Amino acid sequence: MRAESVDAAVDRYLHHLAAERGVAPNTVAAYGRDCAAFASFLERAGVTTAAAVLPGHIVGFLEAAKRRGLSARSRARGLAALRGLFAYLVREKLIGANPSREVRRPRLPRRLPKTVNQAEVKQLLAADGDEPLRQRDLAMIELVYATGLRVSEVISLKATQVNLEGGYLSVVGKGRKERAVPIGRFARERVLAYLEDGRKRLLRGRLSQFLFVTRAGRPMTRQAFWRLLRCRARAVGLDRPVSPHVLRHAFATHLVERGADLRAVQVMLGHVDIGTTEIYTYVAPERLREIHRRFHPRA
Repeated sequence: MRAESVDAAVDRYLHHLAAERGVAPNTVAAYGRDCAAFASFLERAGVTTAAAVLPGHIVGFLEAAKRRGLSARSRARGLAALRGLFAYLVREKLIGANPSREVRRPRLPRRLPKTVNQAEVKQLLAADGDEPLRQRDLAMIELVYATGLRVSEVISLKATQVNLEGGYLSVVGKGRKERAVPIGRFARERVLAYLEDGRKRLLRGRLSQFLFVTRAGRPMTRQAFWRLLRCRARAVGLDRPVSPHVLRHAFATHLVERGADLRAVQVMLGHVDIGTTEIYTYVAPERLREIHRRFHPRA
């Protein structure tokens, strides 16, 4: 085992995440900030090599972050970054044991995802029109609600990934993992109308591998999709902010409310851990009252 410096170990780990694991750049950047903060903490404590790190150093780092006012969620992400770092160093035989293994994760408050109800989704998708941008926008909104795609997945979707005849998408998600997601009839019809008309008019003879394009023929951006959703929500009279992530939550929430198997929802969302999907098992009080009224013999 080499006496790898903490900085060198962090650089090696971040390169592994980006080049070998295909982790999203934003995640790599966030983990890089957490690991850099930990390296600075260790330097002040006089620890210079990764092999010299003890569980107490990690606990001390998290406690110092708490005293600075860092939220439990941010501290949990920091611990996740360090767990990944030390697990990687153990696999590479650069250290003998993982000092983060027994460190407890900060207790997180239960945070329910923001969503929209089925009536509000119908409002978003009620209008129609043959303008190319309207066809594109409605196809994007319908597709995200029908499939639960992340915003990064929908804007990077290639036309070749859409199988309208089979009724599914082939999505490359986090960690370059591919999954098949059903589209549904309504989304299929919207996307087909856009492909046969609106997309051709936007491209004006130009070529693009991307499914959703701008007037200039370039792929859509995250910011553009956020803007069109906000404008669409205002235009139909919704008084709450609607984002791509809200639509993704609506997809999962409405599936679970109607009795979908949680494992199937996990696969469609692309969650690695079913614990991430279990948040959708929360049932609103209004829904509980409705279930009680419908099914209890003396309700």
